[in-house]
Amino acid sequence: MIIPNVVIEINDRRSHMSRNLGLIFSALVAFASTSPAAVAADLKAKTVVLVHGAFADGSSWQKVIPLLEKAGLKVVAVQNPLESLESDVAFTKRAIRDAEEPIVLVGHSWGGVVITEAGDDQKVKSLVYVAAYAPDAGQSLVDIASKYPDQESRKTFVKDEDGYLKISDEGISTYFAAGLSPDEQRLVAVVQGRFHVRATTTPVSHAAWRDKPSFMVVATEDQIIAPQMQRDQVKSAKAEMIEVPSGHVAMLSHPDEVADLIVKAAR
Repeated sequence: MIIPNVVIEINDRRSHMSRNLGLIFSALVAFASTSPAAVAADLKAKTVVLVHGAFADGSSWQKVIPLLEKAGLKVVAVQNPLESLESDVAFTKRAIRDAEEPIVLVGHSWGGVVITEAGDDQKVKSLVYVAAYAPDAGQSLVDIASKYPDQESRKTFVKDEDGYLKISDEGISTYFAAGLSPDEQRLVAVVQGRFHVRATTTPVSHAAWRDKPSFMVVATEDQIIAPQMQRDQVKSAKAEMIEVPSGHVAMLSHPDEVADLIVKAAR
């Protein structure tokens, strides 16, 4: 003989277990929809080609690369020689040639000039500028920068007898890599590449952002490229934009936000 109260208790337990199973199932569905495989299925682009800026190398993307790969994207970080616009574009175009399309082409700082020229390729789906220059056709880096007040950081640029520029260690910690830890700043200083001054005066022949969907990260505390210049470029390119409270190397100080925007550009 089963007592009525016991029957009620058993039914309550069964109902509670059913609700719990429903919650677990919903959680599993939600997890599946945000897993790397699910995210990758939602992406139209296959590969991200990352272009570093002046005074840097491909290691500047070290925090962003694993986030992009986790999202299901293939990643190529170009190692540009920083000799001239022509040579950097040539290196980037070879990376584009060998990468699986569609491609999201990403540039930081001087790399923005490079992707503006190299992005005129049918394999490139979209462009992402990270605290970067985005000149128009016929403009050089010097042309667009001259419209804004000189940054104090320029005083820390040192030119050698062959025309190559570097930034002093003090300039790296105070301006270029501001916001990073001392250890990270030291690493940036150690791996910095020499940048030839002739690259700054060479105009681009075509502005890829006029033809391709563009996304831009504005670093609001940037002391290398004026934040107002970055915002004005957003308007010119009609780009989708995010702002981060970052110094110049936003991909190192705010990798999650930068990676999220790149993934959005891949959709």
